[in-house]
Order: sequence, then C-alpha cells, then structure tokens
Amino acid sequence: MDALQAVRHGLTLGELLKGLGIAFALGRLLSPGSESGLNKAGLLSPLHRADVVKTAGFFSLFLAARSWLAFVDRYAPEPYLDEVFHIPQAQAYCEGRFWDWDDKITTPPGLYLLSVAYHKLWVLPQCTPSSLRYNNLLATLLTAVLAAQCRHLLEVRAAEREDKQVPRNCSFYSYHTGLNIALFPVLFFFSALYYTDVVSALTVLVAYRNHLLRLAPQPPGLVSDVWTVLLGVAALLMRQTNVFWVVVYMGGLEAAHVLRSVKPPAWLQLAKLHDPPTNESGPEDWVLCALSIGVSALCNPVRVLRQIWPHMAVLAMFAGFVAWNGGVVLGDKSNHVATIHLAQMLYIWPFFAFFSAPLFLPSLTAAITSPLRYLGSVLAINSPRSALISISYTVLTILLSLAVVKYNTIIHPFTLADNRHYMFYAFRYTILRSPTLRIALVPIYTFCRWLAWDTLSGTRHNTSHLTSTSTDTNNKPRIGQPSATKPSHQHPNAPQHHRNDLALLDDETSGSISTLGPPTSTTLLLLLATALSLITAPLVEPRYFILPWVFYRLLVPAWSPPETAGGGGRSNTGASASTSTSPSTTAGTKAKSEAETKTDTNRASSSQGRWRRKLHAAARKVDGRLVLETAWFAAVNGATMAVFLFRPFYWRGEGGELLDGGRVQRFMWLSLSPLRTLRTTPSLKNRSSPVAVRPPMYSFSAPSASLKPSLLLSLPRRRPWPLSLPALD
Repeated sequence: MDALQAVRHGLTLGELLKGLGIAFALGRLLSPGSESGLNKAGLLSPLHRADVVKTAGFFSLFLAARSWLAFVDRYAPEPYLDEVFHIPQAQAYCEGRFWDWDDKITTPPGLYLLSVAYHKLWVLPQCTPSSLRYNNLLATLLTAVLAAQCRHLLEVRAAEREDKQVPRNCSFYSYHTGLNIALFPVLFFFSALYYTDVVSALTVLVAYRNHLLRLAPQPPGLVSDVWTVLLGVAALLMRQTNVFWVVVYMGGLEAAHVLRSVKPPAWLQLAKLHDPPTNESGPEDWVLCALSIGVSALCNPVRVLRQIWPHMAVLAMFAGFVAWNGGVVLGDKSNHVATIHLAQMLYIWPFFAFFSAPLFLPSLTAAITSPLRYLGSVLAINSPRSALISISYTVLTILLSLAVVKYNTIIHPFTLADNRHYMFYAFRYTILRSPTLRIALVPIYTFCRWLAWDTLSGTRHNTSHLTSTSTDTNNKPRIGQPSATKPSHQHPNAPQHHRNDLALLDDETSGSISTLGPPTSTTLLLLLATALSLITAPLVEPRYFILPWVFYRLLVPAWSPPETAGGGGRSNTGASASTSTSPSTTAGTKAKSEAETKTDTNRASSSQGRWRRKLHAAARKVDGRLVLETAWFAAVNGATMAVFLFRPFYWRGEGGELLDGGRVQRFMWLSLSPLRTLRTTPSLKNRSSPVAVRPPMYSFSAPSASLKPSLLLSLPRRRPWPLSLPALD
C-alpha cells in the first residue's frame, strides 16, 4: 500500500500532463521538420505516426523515472550517502552563497550551478532534496534525446563516407538506442538521486553532438569553434575526467576526419590515412592506422591544428586549472591519488558483456555453433600471413593479461571497506577467492573482449543481407561485409527497391546505413580514451564505466536477420501440387473436387507465405536485440531499485550496538565515498573471514560477507585518511 501511495503521490494529474508535454517536445526534437496530418485515406501519415511513437516512448521513460523518484522520496527522503554533501552544497548555491565550499567535495560545481538555474527558471521557492533530485530526472530524459541524435549523426557521417543517400530523419534504431542508453541501469539508478553522473553524461553527449556536426563536409566556422570550447569547459565543470572524452576522443576523431580527406603525393603514400572499416581490419591494420595518423598529422600540421584548436584550448585551460589547484581533484586530495591500474582494462569487458548481453547474442550464437569459423572471423584470419599475425597477437594479449593480473591487481581500500555496493561482492567471490581463480578469469576477459569487438564490428557472421542504393562497379568489400565476401550484383534491368528495412520512422534512407560499423580509427580512439579514463583510477566502480559504455553503445551498428531462402518465404507448393493432379481421363466431379482442393491449398500456402514475409519484414525493421536489451535493462533496474528501497539494513557491532550513527544502509552501485564516514580497511590476509551482520529492517538477512565489526571504526568526517594501495601478490 505504501508503494501505491508513493506512486499516486508522484504521478499526479499535473505531473502526468507535464510529462506528456515534455515527451511531445522531446519527440519533436528528433523530427523538427516533420509535417503532421492525415493522408488522403484519412489515416495518420507515416511521419505523424513516427511522432506518436516517439512521444509514447519518451512518456514511458518519464513514467519510469518519475515512479522511481517517487519511491525514493517516499522510502529515502533524507539525503543518502554522497547526497549528504551534494545537497547542502547545492542549497548554499541556491541561497546565493557561492563562495561557501565543502572541502570534502572533489568534483567541480557544475551540477550545483545547473540546479540554481533550474530553480530560478521554474521559480521554485527552495531547493529541497526532492526538487534537486528532479534535475537528474529531466537530465535522464534529455540524455535519451541526445543519444538518439548522436546515433543519427553517426549514420549521417557513415552515409557520407560511403557515398550513400544521407538519411534525413532519425531512424528507429537511433531512437531505440537513445531510449536504451537512458535506461542503462548504472545511469538510470542515479536519475532519482542527486549525483553528478547523469548530468555529466548529458553534457558530454551535448559536446559529442556538436563534434559530430563539425565533421560535415564543410569545414567548421568560428562560431562552431567557440561553441566547442564552451561545451568542453561545461563538461569539465561536471567532472574532471571528462577531459579524456572532450579532448582526446573528440579531438582525435576530428583530426582523423581531416586526415581522411588529405591526398598526399605519390611519393609519400605513408602519409595517407590507413583507416579500413573495423569489420575488415586486423592487428596489422590497427598498427598501420595508428602510424598513419601520426605520420599524416606531422605532414599536415596546419590543417590538423585548424580543426582541433578548440580542443587544444580546452586542454590548455584544464592544465592551467591543475597547476593552480595543485592537482586534478578539488578538496580532499589524500583519498584520490592517481595510480596505474591496468587491470581496469580487463574488468571492463565482463561489464560490457553483462549489460550488453542481448547485443552479443548473434556473436555468442556463432561462437557456439561454429567456433572455428567464429575464431577465424574475430581474428580476421583469411591467409597464412594474417593467421600468423592474429595468433601471435592473441597469445601476446593473453600473456599481457596474465602479467597484469599477477603484478597489477590493485584492491582499493574503499572496495573492501563497504558492503553496501555490488563491487564488494564481485571482488569477494572472484578476485579475492584465490590466485588461481584470478588467473582463471583471464580466458573470460579475453572471450568477453572478442564478443564486444565482434558486436562493434557489425557481426561479421551475418552480413549478406545488406543492400546498397546503387550497383557496385568493382569487387571492393563494403562496410558490413567480410573482406573475403564479394558484394552481390543485380541484373541491370532488375527494379531497384529503395526501401528502409531498419528505419521504421524514416521515409528516405538506405536500410544499410544503420548496419555500417565504425572506422578503425574511431575504435582505436575509443580504446585510448577508455584506457586513459580508467587506468588512472585505483578504485573500481561501475559508474566509471558509464561513458565508455555509452560511446561503445552509440557505435554498435544495427543487426537484422538474413533473407529467407526461396524469395523471402515465397511458397512453391503450387508447383508441386501441379505435379500431383489427376489425369485428364478422371471423372468431371473428381477433377472439379481436386481443382478446388488445389485452389484452397494454393490460397492457404500463399497466405502462410505472406504472413511469413510480413513477420520477416517486421523483424528486419526492428532490431530484435534492442527489444531484448530494453527488457533486460528493465529487469536489472527493477531488481536493483527493489533492493535499494525494500532491503535496508543497519551496521551493528559485536555487542549489537549500532554503528555509523545508526543510519540506515542500502545496497547500490556506488562504493564507499571519501565524502562519507571513513573507515579503516581490513588486512588482505583476513579478507576471507566471515562477518556477522545482524538481521536489519524488514526481516531481511543481510549478506554475511562484510567487514569484521572490530574493524568498523568510525572516524571524524573531516579527518583525512591516508590512502594505501596494496597490490596482490
């Protein structure tokens, strides 16, 4: 009953009307040029139906986020964990006290400034915890729109590279991708809590959208350059680590865009950018691509600097801030000591495999049904030479992974000092079990990396169904096809069907645009930015993987089932029936009866074939993986939200006394923060010792894996904790 009352209190008629208006406005942002109305038959036009679909999707997202916020306001009305510091700081800004600063807050004040602007815009009397949390709800909705727009622009740039017809409207794949990114569990969880994660991702997506607009055939102007600098600074005001995305990733992509159009002289072919599609590249291509970018940039420094100077300006301002501040983080620097943590680049692949499991299904199916063919496809083995290179590369990466696990597995004190976060249990039951189990995880890391790479490449195992808007004039492989597969040619007099099999909301785009994978340079820059943002962080947190996953997810191309044999399900039973008709000497009544039977059989078979074709066409218009991804995210979100709301507990000592001031503890994605009450860390030698945790509220038996009560020593809030980073032997 309390849950129903919470929903009724949050989803009032006014809130529903507000949400419907917001959803309609967001839907129009994806198709600003569409014309709504009725066609000649009195039915809704396709574009108008597209607006209805978009509005319904965004309204459903609003209902989910608003219900989640209503539950949090009902069961956790007081600031929780880092909100204890973020909310008072925002309230100080709302009161105009901009020079008051809590020295335990380590991130810039961008979130608080946005909150002040939001409350001033809506003329809200005060900044309450609920109203501040509402900021992240709106940011979640905007994240869905920005992600869909970014995916649409990626398809536009891919069409320009391939000389295909440029899609005008947002495809259904782009729209569905935007919704799923907003539903990403680690991101959606914070839509009802006052944290920086959602707004940080939103500002980076705004900068990314501007970056994709700058990749147009026409060079960007001065206004675009200034806007790029402002958006880069805005992203850094949310979180310092965003510098790797707005400078390294986006700046590198713009440099590659310029170098792609450079035509060096014949005697300097090394300066020509080697940038094949990801699904046609192998280890040798990756090295050549990186070298060609460096050589080509050195040969064309003026053109490159003209394009990327806004990103260099952002980098210069960030360097100036670091020099002035004496470090990257604000406030307490003792708990944020940068280190080299290479194991982060191993943990990220199981993370991707867990959350993107529906996207990996085609690759996983191919790996199970045809393991040798799958291995050859992933390793790009098409000749003895490529086999030698790919196998050597695979062996080298496995050896490096083993070395990283052996010598660079870092267990941060915060990971072991808090049993309220999921990473505590992930480490306890895997990495901290035994050295043998840590080594045994290396094949899992490798296989998950193969699945992620294969999915990003466009699932090479099923590419024969791709169509082209024009007849190819040579046998050069297209994006979306294996290099060993030649494109099919139609008869010159055959009709050219210009249809879109995947873009349900479009009226004029090629169906193969959504299935185009990224260039090799884009994939390498994504890996570089991801590595820089992760290996400098000693703490393993799921929210550190948000932006790497978001950019990876935006680059994943669409997938559709292959064409069915026999002309898409067209039945041939009529021909077979004609061979079994009775002789001409049969009696008239018998001939008539058999003719009627034949007609009925043909009609039934034709009807079945028509339904099969319709079902197949529907499957090709909507990527089935995204439907499964939506359901998967809904299940994970429902489980984590239920655990957070309805399974709270208390920390108790050996004598039954309440610890942490008797505050209610809840399970969530976030690990222990230095903003919260700090605790000592148990010795790694005693990490497997069980912990006695008293049954907390709601008769819920908390997990027995926690810290020894004698080690849970509350320290003063302002007391710095000297951070030590032990490495496992």
